[in-house]
Amino acid sequence: MTTRPIRISKAAVIGSGIMGGGIAALLAGAGVEVLLMDIVPFDLKDEEKNDPAARNRIVKAGLDAALASSPSLFFNKKDATRISIGNLDDDIEKLAECDWIVEVVVENLNIKQELFAKIEKIRKPGSIVTSNTSGIPLKNMSEAFSKEFKEHFMGTHFFNPVRYMHLLELIPGEDTLPEVLETMALFGERNLGKGIVWAKDTPNFVGNRIGVQGMCAVVNAMIEDGMTIPEVDAIFGPALGRPRTAVFKTTDLVGLDTMISTSKNSYELCKDDEQRETMILPDFIHQMAKKNLLGNKTQAGFYKTELTPEWKKIRKVLNPLTLEYEDLVRPSFPCLDEAKKKTTLEEKVNCVLRGDDRGALFAWKMAANAFQYAASRIPEIADTIVEIDNSIKWGYNFENGPFESWDTYGVKEAVEQMESDGLDVPANVKDMLAKGNTSFYKLENGINYFYDFASDSYKKVPVSKNMISIAAAKGNDKTVLGNKSASLVDIGDDIFCLEFHTKMNSLNGEIMEIMDKTLDYVDQNGAGLVIGNEAGGMPGAFSAGADISMISKACHEKKYAEIETLVKAMQDGMMSINYASFPVVAAPYGMALGGGCEVCLAADRIVAHSELYMGLVEIGVGLLPGGCGNMNLWKKYINALPAKTYKDIDLAKLFVPAFMKIAMAAVSMSAAQARGNGYLGLADRIVMNRDNLIGEAKKEVLKMVDDGYAPPAKQPLRVMGDAGQGMVNAEIFNMLNGKFMSEYDAFLAKRIAYVMSGGEVKVGSEVDEDTILKLEREAFVDFCKEEKTIARIDHMLKTGKPLRN
Repeated sequence: MTTRPIRISKAAVIGSGIMGGGIAALLAGAGVEVLLMDIVPFDLKDEEKNDPAARNRIVKAGLDAALASSPSLFFNKKDATRISIGNLDDDIEKLAECDWIVEVVVENLNIKQELFAKIEKIRKPGSIVTSNTSGIPLKNMSEAFSKEFKEHFMGTHFFNPVRYMHLLELIPGEDTLPEVLETMALFGERNLGKGIVWAKDTPNFVGNRIGVQGMCAVVNAMIEDGMTIPEVDAIFGPALGRPRTAVFKTTDLVGLDTMISTSKNSYELCKDDEQRETMILPDFIHQMAKKNLLGNKTQAGFYKTELTPEWKKIRKVLNPLTLEYEDLVRPSFPCLDEAKKKTTLEEKVNCVLRGDDRGALFAWKMAANAFQYAASRIPEIADTIVEIDNSIKWGYNFENGPFESWDTYGVKEAVEQMESDGLDVPANVKDMLAKGNTSFYKLENGINYFYDFASDSYKKVPVSKNMISIAAAKGNDKTVLGNKSASLVDIGDDIFCLEFHTKMNSLNGEIMEIMDKTLDYVDQNGAGLVIGNEAGGMPGAFSAGADISMISKACHEKKYAEIETLVKAMQDGMMSINYASFPVVAAPYGMALGGGCEVCLAADRIVAHSELYMGLVEIGVGLLPGGCGNMNLWKKYINALPAKTYKDIDLAKLFVPAFMKIAMAAVSMSAAQARGNGYLGLADRIVMNRDNLIGEAKKEVLKMVDDGYAPPAKQPLRVMGDAGQGMVNAEIFNMLNGKFMSEYDAFLAKRIAYVMSGGEVKVGSEVDEDTILKLEREAFVDFCKEEKTIARIDHMLKTGKPLRN
């Protein structure tokens, strides 16, 4: 397509419920001016009928709910200033100003048709109109409207919660213009950060058609096979590459009413579906709905939490046979115990699906059903396996889609097992195997291919032109250095990527070792470096910090000289990044905590994904940042100042906020908040689509190279000295009185302030970096001698949670 995409500067969202509020929040976070609209309340009193506030009561409540949501639907609450509200009686003329109008009203064909009739009269020619329907056919909605309306009409199906779910299904209408499709695909991917799946105008489209059938099949099989709710959730969790919420906790999150309506929609509209009967939910589900046991929204669903008289939380789970709640006992199976010993997802999946215990047999039964159903839906709901796999991964947070899971088991072996079990194998899969093709995907020369049933051949998996795959580069033998913990990968144009691949990408000795070798290698062979990785999970971890098990061991053995050596190595690594002869760009996403945050602060620039949970959290384990974090955060604050004002500005206005970020272990809830916290500077960028993160970071490196990159010169830092420590002591006193920190927190915080302020010097003094780093090392080692620090470290290693002692 060569037609220029339509510019979207202002959008209208009609319908202010959870989904509409989420779409409005996402659009506002992407810099779009938003008009959020809803109906006028039906129950207005006579004195309210001319009151604008009363007439906007519903939409105002919707926006307020979006602002109050937890987790937040907004990247930054300030984004709400881009949202104006209105109602469909008084403000409908404002739709004429909008480039995109998205309908998110109740799933009722007549209501939608009436709304679109009003929109057609007011919208400006060329504006795009879409429906967020999850099941009503688009052709039924638009059949009565003009050709120009139909040419600019299509489906845009977001998944809830909108900010966090990567999937956006785009459904072309029969008459939708190519430039409209291109605009929405480009805008959805680049501006909104979504993974695009092209769906056909069929009931429940792709994600819900596959996902809901899978859930319904599991629920029915659970009753048939005498499984329990906790047993099913134990099986269909991380061991199979699925979220910890598994089946029933996920339904509690989404809402049982949503599951019932979506399954009913599939059953009523998919009359020729060979597995239509699996979408009839068992009776206990409908009994739950009658009792209003809808999940989290009603505080009770498949699970609920009760409080004892001693205010202790007790988790309960529903017994589907009695509809009574029982104490939750977490089950296990031999296949799950074995899977826990494995490191890769492929090994874990095969432990479960190839096991012979009761849980494994149930897992295989449901996997086979999923394989059958997915293969039989092509080309009905989508043209290729890629759309189906992506919709499940992006819409349900599975690590693999059904065809990728089938590959993991082995296509031929799975088919043989299915036939042995007396199950029908879809003809397209049997035909694929008969032609000698034994996998749905394959990697050749760094390029991913998928099997296309229509052409009986392998085709390239379509990817964004902005996407760079580290995995594909490694598959093309582009790894130039590596060990068990990290790899250096050539990503083209003389740019390399340093990838961590430890658990949670935590920093250890091997990573520091490869970092030194990386900087030497790139200095001799490359033009620049990206530090990033493609680890999965939600939110995932760029790096959750240093591996504190090493520190714990050294603390218990009182090997303080060894600890100082470790800290010095970390500092040297960060300083080498900071002053490398080539540009270094960090590409964080998800968790960038402790040492992971310090890696980012050491880089020349940061290109961050919008979902960024960044902070220096070492005080939670009784330590302080030991990889230049105290100094580099302070540098980030003062480097944001205009050069001319650097000598004149009152540093006190910067010092306390910078110190508080470390003392309170402040973690951003988005990249926008990380910028507000001072971790991202004006030159750093935020990317909405994580798929494009490495590619955008590489672009930044190349731009710096083209601009004639020169490393920063080492300069002394202007510090707050004793005045800063005095100011901080006052803050600490207030926090102690307010019980915001413990006595030990206060002890740690005072020493952190001492380091960050440059030690025993006067306010405004200039101190060289090595002096501050020496103070940092000394404090780190001294903290390691404290029993309460050791207790905090051990508690974190044991529970994964901080101890406030």
